[in-house]
Amino acid sequence: MKNALITGASGAIGQATARKLAEVGYSLYLHYNTGKKKAGDLSDELSDLYPKQTFTCVQADLAQKDGTEKLLGSLTGSVEEVVYNCGKSQVGLFQDVSETTVQEFVQLQLTSPFRLIQKLIQPMIRMKKGKIIFVSSIWGLTGASTEVLYSMVKGGQNTFVKALAKEVAPSGITVNAVAPGAVDTPMMDEFSREDAELVKEEIPMGRFARPEEIASLIRFLMSQEADYISGQIISANGAWFC
Repeated sequence: MKNALITGASGAIGQATARKLAEVGYSLYLHYNTGKKKAGDLSDELSDLYPKQTFTCVQADLAQKDGTEKLLGSLTGSVEEVVYNCGKSQVGLFQDVSETTVQEFVQLQLTSPFRLIQKLIQPMIRMKKGKIIFVSSIWGLTGASTEVLYSMVKGGQNTFVKALAKEVAPSGITVNAVAPGAVDTPMMDEFSREDAELVKEEIPMGRFARPEEIASLIRFLMSQEADYISGQIISANGAWFC
């Protein structure tokens, strides 16, 4: 039985990923920050469906400097695979972004995953196996006007994935990122209905991705079938950007 940590497990993509991984036998640490009820309900649901597996909720604010240590201290067993799925968007003009917001985004999207994986990867290296997956964003590949900060940190994640993948490949560890386009999650609530429809019109498939579609890609990358795929940023975006 494999043990995996999913950060942001109370969100739409995190919940869908947890369900997909539980289906194939994973025991999971379900991280959340403020979504305690959603994480707890998810844990109860999965425990009822898969009583031989364990589903443990762990809380930490990874936008704060002490968040990583708090999360690591809550992990009572081994973690062989990690899905780093934390994040929120920030929409606004570049010159209006506050220093506090910059610090929180850099901490959440870059510093915390760096430190978290730095600790968790050590037993993976000893075991000569492990999988690390980031849920990045299409904006980390293309950049987005009025989402400069978000694009910057997601681009940083993508480069981290490529560099770390090269370093740990001799140890049998794969590192990849899924970079979704527009996904039907609460993050899209920042758009008005009219703006959301305009975005859909730009997407050749004419719709947003479903969280389950992103989760299915994550599950594949965590499978043995994907053991030779590493250092890749795979964008599921309905042919929006190719």
